[in-house]
Parts: sequence; structure tokens; C-alpha cells
Amino acid sequence: MNVKILLFATLKDRAGVKTFDLTLPGGEATVAAVRQAVAARYPAVARHLETAIAALNEEFAAPEVMAKDGDTVAFFPPVSGGSGESPAHPEIFLLPDAPYSIDAIIAAITIPATGAVCVFSGTVRGETASAGEAQQTLRLEYEAYAPMALAKMRQVAQEIRAQWSGVQGIAIVQRIGVLEVGQNTVLIACSSAHRDGGCFEAARYGIDRLKEIVPVWKKDVRPDGSAWIEGEYYPTPQD
Repeated sequence: MNVKILLFATLKDRAGVKTFDLTLPGGEATVAAVRQAVAARYPAVARHLETAIAALNEEFAAPEVMAKDGDTVAFFPPVSGGSGESPAHPEIFLLPDAPYSIDAIIAAITIPATGAVCVFSGTVRGETASAGEAQQTLRLEYEAYAPMALAKMRQVAQEIRAQWSGVQGIAIVQRIGVLEVGQNTVLIACSSAHRDGGCFEAARYGIDRLKEIVPVWKKDVRPDGSAWIEGEYYPTPQD
């Protein structure tokens, strides 16, 4: 069987490749077996593969899940960022590689019945306090597993709607590529008829959930070197 392998962030750097075809015996193999085969082919990523998350055809995959001929298997570290069809519930999911307009995004999720919009916007921080010292960041470099990231953004929106029925519009935007200090990195915006319609809670939930399940990573570039910033959340079967 032949499967397509995708590597992201630290794994991509260690292997020196982002994608390659892998041949395994038989007509199917567990994700665990695929992981072992990748480690054998690229020993430099073996240690990182031990803690990497797996996705099969753009869905999180447990070790015992079976991969078949022609499937795509992705490996990536724990996550560290279309439009809806309903006019009453507009949705935007974007992975732009250039600056975006917050005003334009707010306008896109506002309907005549909207009276409140809550926006969370993240920016590139130039200094981070660590162990009592300020560490300087020159820039951030963002990478995404784009098809899966967009699918998981839609999942986050579905989860928001299941909890806050008063939310009207939802926007989830995550920049990718090289971002300089002060530039916007991520945006979660939720609209509702009133400020107590769930938009505050939904926006907070949206950014927290994005950090858990949307496969986007960032590399922190500092004067003394660079490193991928990896999270600690591992997806559950419900994710």
C-alpha cells in the first residue's frame, strides 16, 4: 500500500521534507505502524514522532485506526488558526498570508439584527517575560495544515452554536507566513443581537478551542535563534 505523508513544524524541519510517499506491505496498516515506518525512514524525527499528533485524511486518528492505500497521514506537534450559507448566521474561516481588515470582517458577520460584536485579536508580541527576564522576539513564522485547519475552524463554529444560540455571525481568522512584531496573528469575532447574547463567552471559547484543535503552529524567531512553540493539549475522540 502507498500513503502520502505530511509533516509539519518541528517534524518537517528535522526530516528536511514536508511531504513524501510511503510504501508499506499489505493493503492497510495502523496509524501506529505508519508512524514507525516514518521514524525508520527519517531517524531524525523519531523522538518528535513519539509525541506527535496524527491525522488520517484530515481527521484526528488514534494509533489503532487503519490507513488504506491512497490515504493521507499527517503528523504534527500539539497545536500552539469560507463563508457560511445562511444570511442569518454568516460565517468566515480564513488562513490569509497577508494583513486583513478587522472592520471588513466585522461587517461580514453583521446582519440587520446585530447589536453587539465581540472581537478577540492576537498580535505578535516583541517581548516575553521568562524567568524574570525579557526575551525579545524578532518575528513569528506561522504554518498550518490548511485543509484540516479550515475543517476544524468550522467545527469550532458548530460547537459555539451548540452552546450559545444567540450568536449570529462567527469569524475565525488565522494568519500564516512571516509576521512582524505588532501585526495581527489571529482573530475570533462573534456577533449577537445584544451584548448578553453570548458573543463575549463565544469569542473566548473560540480562541481557546482554536488553540486546542486547529492545526496551526508558530516558530519564534529571536536574536539568539529560533524554535517552534508547541502546545500541551492532545485531542480526544470527541475532538
